[in-house]
Amino acid sequence: MSTNRDYNQEWKDTSNHQYIYDFDLDVIHPFMIKSFTPFFRVGNIMELGSFKGDLTRRLLPIFKDITCVEASNEAIDIAKKEFGEKVKFINSTFEAVTLPSKYENIVLTHVLEHLDDPILVMKRINDEWLSDTGRFFLVCPNANAPSRQIVVKMGSISHNSAVTTAEAEHGHRITYTFDTLERDAKAAGLNVIHRSGIFFKALANFQWDRLLSTDIISPEYLEGCYQLGQQYPDLCSSIFLMCEKGK
Repeated sequence: MSTNRDYNQEWKDTSNHQYIYDFDLDVIHPFMIKSFTPFFRVGNIMELGSFKGDLTRRLLPIFKDITCVEASNEAIDIAKKEFGEKVKFINSTFEAVTLPSKYENIVLTHVLEHLDDPILVMKRINDEWLSDTGRFFLVCPNANAPSRQIVVKMGSISHNSAVTTAEAEHGHRITYTFDTLERDAKAAGLNVIHRSGIFFKALANFQWDRLLSTDIISPEYLEGCYQLGQQYPDLCSSIFLMCEKGK
């Protein structure tokens, strides 16, 4: 992250795009936790880029020792009001932060695409922060999600991995696919153990938000989309790598 970025501004909604949608909070976050849970290690966890604590809230029933690193002081202030002493917060960029220990679990969800130097940060995760037995849970939006491919066919985006104007305003630097995400993880020295997708998705987030406010979508349908995503990970809303410390 460069020093001239305004992290408090990047998470603000714009006129035509929200930073985070109900779909992210109510659908993707629970299925992220479901995807992570079989691989979690016993012990502590660090969440990099915790924002206002939306995913943190879902980690609390699982972990007693949670540390969050977040660049936006305004987002941390919001999270602290809810969690108090239950969570340790560090207001810093990933490039500058000094952490007090190593971690058995490190979570980085929908954050890597915001970083100016993602390989540098993942190298710090591998070399400095991840314990010898620890696991790194990496999730990014998927350039090949059907919802995005449809928009490309509509002519609104030039290609699947393009960074749109709205995404750039929110601090996005890249839109990952499985091959480019694994390329960067390996370049940082990480050992990729597991690859998967999270939630088959053919509609845009704002379209999902409208549907979720009706009785059209059932919990069974959401579970079906999650299960279908396990079968076709490259057609998911997000792509997921579980990594361990590389030599």
